[in-house]
Amino acid sequence: MSMPDHLTDLLAVARGDTEADLLLRGGRLVNVFSGTIEEADIAIHGDRIAGIGPGYRAGQTVDLKGAFVAPGLIDAHVHIESSLCVPSQFAAAVLPWGVTSAIIDPHEIANVAGLAGVRFMADSSRDLPLRVVVMASSAVPATTMETSGATLDAADLAALLAEGTVYGLAELMNFPGVVHGDPGVLAKIAAFAGRPIDGHAPALHGHNLNAYAAAGVQTEHECTTVEEAAEKLSRGFYVLIREATNAHNLHTLLPLITPANHRRICFCTDDRQAGDLLGQGSVDYMLREAIAYGIDPVIAFRLASLNTAECYGLHDRGALAPGRLADMMVFDDLAAPQARQVYAGGRLVAEKGRIVPGLSLASPPMPAAIGATMQIDWDAVSLSIPAQGDKIRVIGSLENQLVTEERILPASIVDGLAVADPTRDLLKMAVIERHTASGGQSLGFIQGIGLRRGALAGTVAHDHHNLVVIGADDGSMLAAARAVGAMGGGIVIADGDQILAHLPLPVAGLMSDQPVAAVAAGYDELLAAAAELGSPLHDPFMAMSFMALEVIPKLKLTDKGLVDVESFGFVDLFVDE
Repeated sequence: MSMPDHLTDLLAVARGDTEADLLLRGGRLVNVFSGTIEEADIAIHGDRIAGIGPGYRAGQTVDLKGAFVAPGLIDAHVHIESSLCVPSQFAAAVLPWGVTSAIIDPHEIANVAGLAGVRFMADSSRDLPLRVVVMASSAVPATTMETSGATLDAADLAALLAEGTVYGLAELMNFPGVVHGDPGVLAKIAAFAGRPIDGHAPALHGHNLNAYAAAGVQTEHECTTVEEAAEKLSRGFYVLIREATNAHNLHTLLPLITPANHRRICFCTDDRQAGDLLGQGSVDYMLREAIAYGIDPVIAFRLASLNTAECYGLHDRGALAPGRLADMMVFDDLAAPQARQVYAGGRLVAEKGRIVPGLSLASPPMPAAIGATMQIDWDAVSLSIPAQGDKIRVIGSLENQLVTEERILPASIVDGLAVADPTRDLLKMAVIERHTASGGQSLGFIQGIGLRRGALAGTVAHDHHNLVVIGADDGSMLAAARAVGAMGGGIVIADGDQILAHLPLPVAGLMSDQPVAAVAAGYDELLAAAAELGSPLHDPFMAMSFMALEVIPKLKLTDKGLVDVESFGFVDLFVDE
């Protein structure tokens, strides 16, 4: 049906002249426009809401018997790859919770497979009942202090925009480049003039924050304190409060939200693994926690729907009103909303926490460019660190945070080599280049992971996604690393030569091609093995994945060296007295 014909029919239903396809009768509508709960029927034609109120008739009527109806929820910023699932299985995880739209940045796969990776994510998402809005990955690579599998410049991103693959510009992680007017970064901003532009500027404030805003950046999801978020709100940013698997910012930032400022605040998950999505939820969890904290329920729904729609100019969703997409969640308890039924485009897609039988969530075939991404020169790999002093810089991993500390500690030296010392929670860390078989690698030390023995290894390492290994001894580290290479990418935990658990990720070394429940089960085995080896963390693998990300302070390790993020340069592992 053509658009004029569809609109003609929609108007006829709206006027009450013809019957709707579906009538939801007897519901209590959460009206994010008026701020009220409205008893009303909802008439739906095709994928749109035609009318709200009494007097409509339809081919199919569903009696809601007083249940609440709210707009489908929108995740304001998420990397699907962090679920370790392809888009169809990510959709299977979040739709039952009432999440019907997601603004995604595919820069994880873009850093491995470039344009082919972005197009794969867009193609894989196109026909899903979950509405996926793809942003153009601006940080490929994130900086020059890493080796990634691809480089995307302004012309590449403009081509994605011209072909309709992307909608806006994803997080500008190179915030120093923005602030100081780097020509390459400014060219990317110029290519997306008039489009949404996402930010990523942890701890930026004062004059530099003013410069970041002046460049046209519109959102910020890296706030970790109320003071930081309040300053960014006051300079015109939408603040996207994040609750990820490893970055728990929600409860810290809930005091920020007031009736005066809440219309510039949204919810996002950023990076959530499959088990958390299945067991705890997505932005719906944030919605429930906000209400439990004391936020008015209608305001909480705005944070999870209308605000995000308006932030990104998605005026066809985010509210229940005539002409808007019929994306809805039906639930029973306003104090703790949990979806009973979920509709996407007027079609029932999930009920009682499950995808409805027969709903198609197919994935397209994986292109060759997305597989076979493990290119490592194993002959060049060496984990020995000759001692060059008595003190070392150590990455201090902080539980539930992406920021780290720089710690200056005595080295543990055995036979002239600096080694791990699990008794001090001092573990060795290696980052091994895996895109070009260059033989590049860097070594360092980390605290906060907590292993007493064994090693973790994986190819999920934001944002370059080289092979990262953290361990208590070199033998376990090498066994884990080689196991990851042998299975074409993924996550492994080893104790000596024994592989305790593994999760293959054949899609670019980032995602599984298996159902989300199987991915979650495999990940649970990894977590159990890590706990057995001493790690107290909720998710040491997610924590590990951010220890090589050199755009979040303070100290990180890439394949090129140890990075002081605040000075945006390399520093030596050994510290002169």
